[in-house]
Amino acid sequence: MEGIPHPIPRTVEEVFQDFKGRRAGLIKALTLDVDKFYQQCDPEKENLCLYGLPNETWEVNLPVEEVPPELPEPALGINFARDGMQEKDWLSLVAVHSDSWLLAVAFYFGARFGFGKNERKRLFQMINDLPTIFEVVTGNVKQPKDQSATQNSSKSKSSGKTSRQSEPQTKGVKMSPPKKEDDESGEEEEEEDDEQGATCGACGDNYGTDEFWICCDICERWFHGKCVKITPAKAEHIKQYKCPSCSNKRSRV
Repeated sequence: MEGIPHPIPRTVEEVFQDFKGRRAGLIKALTLDVDKFYQQCDPEKENLCLYGLPNETWEVNLPVEEVPPELPEPALGINFARDGMQEKDWLSLVAVHSDSWLLAVAFYFGARFGFGKNERKRLFQMINDLPTIFEVVTGNVKQPKDQSATQNSSKSKSSGKTSRQSEPQTKGVKMSPPKKEDDESGEEEEEEDDEQGATCGACGDNYGTDEFWICCDICERWFHGKCVKITPAKAEHIKQYKCPSCSNKRSRV
């Protein structure tokens, strides 16, 4: 894990240069150096993180032990999901977390050195002019076409939310209890019963329309995303979801 041997950025321009260097290193790991990166993320090892360094290199390493760490830490344990997902989906998921980490590091420096409102805005605008790592890794660098009142990086997040209800259906992962809108097929009644009777297989609470839910493709039970630690972004990359109980059964066989 890096102990920050590099100069600490103190101005908006220096923080942006630091951001660009780390971003270039992460993109290299997830595109040009994929084979090397894949091998280093051995699921048999401890919780590993992917670090981008200011000199445009990358490393896979254990997180620092000191609390709090010198810098925000990247997503922990990326190696554990490696063999449970298709490679491109796993790389996309790591890319999403890497984007989050880069922003955290940049604004950590901003907070540490007292950037004001205008400096933070300028820093964000400079960052936002670059494609995200996720866009580069997936080849989706185009502007989202649907719903665009917003013109900042939340664009990719909001357009992702609008498609989440339909997109996972093509992947076989059920992500929210059935809606009541379809009357043509004559299944409206049955769907209403499913919706009203849905309870979380983890906490036992009833279905709430304002919460993210996911259904296990093995036992067909519904779960709050928060109860099984699955976010909407993570669910987008899961081909077939197995709840913790079904996963444990399989590993014991």
